[in-house]
Formats: sequence, structure tokens, C-alpha cells
Amino acid sequence: MSATRRPRARLARLGARALPALALLVLCAASAFAGQAVNAPGPDKVAIKGFDPVAYFTDGKPVAGSKEFAFQWMDATWRFASAQHREAFAADPARYAPQYGGYCAYAVSQGGTADIDPAAWTIVGGKLYLNLSKSVQARWSKDIPGHIKAADANWPKIKARLEK
Repeated sequence: MSATRRPRARLARLGARALPALALLVLCAASAFAGQAVNAPGPDKVAIKGFDPVAYFTDGKPVAGSKEFAFQWMDATWRFASAQHREAFAADPARYAPQYGGYCAYAVSQGGTADIDPAAWTIVGGKLYLNLSKSVQARWSKDIPGHIKAADANWPKIKARLEK
């Protein structure tokens, strides 16, 4: 019985130590993207790491965009795999752009922001949601409606903070 309690006690201590580090990570991520409501870091301000947002809907998978087929929207450069995808986006950006400015949807549901992995994605109700990683996406998938509800509630405050 005591052998079982020791690992639990170690896990509890580890969790207590990890929580401040996690909080710091979230705060650093938020400050790294300050000034941008779209996750487009760096001097080139390329959204969703250069992946084509339309391809998630038309091809059912992440597809790298090209500099040749770029479009400026919301102070970010969006790249596309084809002129046809670029024109579809230009005609209706809100239809294809990822939710929450392309930040990790799970992080937004938790009140923060985080970068994304273009391979960690989901389309729900015709909307694109991106996540930090496949493991974070697994957490997101456990309660998608609840996380969307929380993220929708958090996003206006987060967006206002990012735009300052």
C-alpha cells in the first residue's frame, strides 16, 4: 500500500512544480504574439506557418502554401497552394480562416494563446480549429463542444489584449 502511495506523492509534487512552469509558458506565448490578433510571428507575418487554409476544406489535409499564391488579410500573409484557393479565400476569408486567429484552440479555451502545428487540426461545424500538437489535439478532442464554448467566451478578451 505504501509503495502505491509513493508514486502518487511524487506525481503530486511533480505536478505542483510543473504548474508554475506551465503558467509561465502560457504567459510567454501570449507576450510573444502581442500586437497581432492573427498568429503570424516574425517579420514576414506568415499565417498558419505558410499552410493553405482552404486546403483543409477542399483536400481534407494540411497542404503547404506557396509565396507565389499569397494574400494579405488582417495584417498577415496567407499562402495558398493554388490561385484558385487564394481566390476562394479572398472572396470569403471568414469561411476559411482558422478560428481564434490561428492560435491553438485548446490554449484559447484555457484563457491563453499558443502556437500551432498545422498537422493538428479539426473542422467542426464548417470551422477550422488548429492545435499546438497532436497530443494537445487529443485533449481538445475529449470535449470539443465544451472547449469551443470556453474558447468563444475567452477569445474577445484575448484578441483585445493581443491587439494592444
